[in-house]
Amino acid sequence: MTRTAAIIGGGVIGGGWAARFLLNGWDVRVFDPDAQAERKVGEVLDNARRALPMLYDCALPDEGSLSFCASIAEAVSGADWVQESVTERLDLKHRVFAEIQAADPGALIGSSTSGFKPSELQEGAADPSRIMVTHPFNPVYLLPLIEVVPSPATDPGAVETCKALLTSVGLYPLHVRKEIDAHIADRLMEAVWREGLWLVNDDIATTEEIDNAIRYAFGLRWGQMGLFETFRIAGGEAGMRHFIAQFGPALAWPWTKLMDVPEMSDELVEKIASQSDAQSGHLSIRELERKRDGNLIAMMRALRQQGNAAGRLINAHQDSLRQPLAEGDPLVSQSRVIAVDWTDANGHMNEGRYGQIFSDAADVVMAHVGADADYIASGLSYFTVESTIRFLAETHAGERVEVHSRVTEGAGKKLRCAHQMIRAGDGTVLASSDQLMIHVSLETRRSCDPAPQVARRVAELAALHADKD
Repeated sequence: MTRTAAIIGGGVIGGGWAARFLLNGWDVRVFDPDAQAERKVGEVLDNARRALPMLYDCALPDEGSLSFCASIAEAVSGADWVQESVTERLDLKHRVFAEIQAADPGALIGSSTSGFKPSELQEGAADPSRIMVTHPFNPVYLLPLIEVVPSPATDPGAVETCKALLTSVGLYPLHVRKEIDAHIADRLMEAVWREGLWLVNDDIATTEEIDNAIRYAFGLRWGQMGLFETFRIAGGEAGMRHFIAQFGPALAWPWTKLMDVPEMSDELVEKIASQSDAQSGHLSIRELERKRDGNLIAMMRALRQQGNAAGRLINAHQDSLRQPLAEGDPLVSQSRVIAVDWTDANGHMNEGRYGQIFSDAADVVMAHVGADADYIASGLSYFTVESTIRFLAETHAGERVEVHSRVTEGAGKKLRCAHQMIRAGDGTVLASSDQLMIHVSLETRRSCDPAPQVARRVAELAALHADKD
């Protein structure tokens, strides 16, 4: 059964929430009195449709339906989740919550607020137990962290339901156990922001130089290990205790100005703005967003390969999205979107990636006949001994493709597959591959007969696909 999310507030964050749910198969209802809301959400959704599928090696669920509602009541009635993303004004949020609970008293409500505590949001609410903070990070359709912050008045069951719901759409719900202003991540970013303001104010560095210091050094480390694990490595073999003993005294030195902030005078504002214009003013906001999204996709896909940090989360979500391979002629062994890191200087898919996608297709066929991860762990597998690829048309980032696979030989030790990669939009055959695999023992690294149940399944598929060339 399709689930429904109600999004109250259709700005950048609300649009990102709408995209995250919609592209994971949810129906989405949006309420925003802004006459430009449909355009703004549509632009965010355009970016998300291009970006989010590139993170995965399988197709996302069929997109849900998107509708724009004339009232809060129309949007929230019967919804499985309500996400409030209106302007950071407490009085406005209180009015919105009152309308939501008047229309649907049982609604589960998350607030995107970056600053207000849940107890502040719950003031005067008809049922505070159904309200909590669910603070995301932009772009919501790519970055997985959501800070889930309940108050003592929030129903623990509602929190667990929220966490399960967010996990199901590929997000990481970080359960913040105690209320605190600005939650966790924004407090950390605020510390770096304050130091950055001082460095610009005191003419020590420009905005671009500060950004370079982050993106060429500790930003990369933090992106895959965070703060404390990074410092643990800095402690060497002796670990964190040695690091603290060595660098802890520096905390008493006047290295930072965290308890102070420069006056945001007209001069400082102009200095920051002009430096920022010089740094990035040649790009439109849409161009910057696409650049950001492409960088995030490439980095997160690299983390996927390592099975670490955000990559581990995406791999787990992908496993939940995969559907069993349907028997047929042909087998649809791949359905995915081509990622930005699969393209070359010519702007199309690198030839090495054709080998990758056909290899992935063969893995799916192997699993379908029983030569899956458990079978390989038992010491048996198939090795590719010959592969011929024909490149027939250009393939570009963002295109959705399918690989159609047939077993053309399946006797004894041999498993031969004929693959065709097809553009899903128009059926164009982009490339083909003839791939011969031989069954081997992983102990001897020599060919051997497959297990009877695998041999039987291979022969059945070969018979099904016979005379279809």
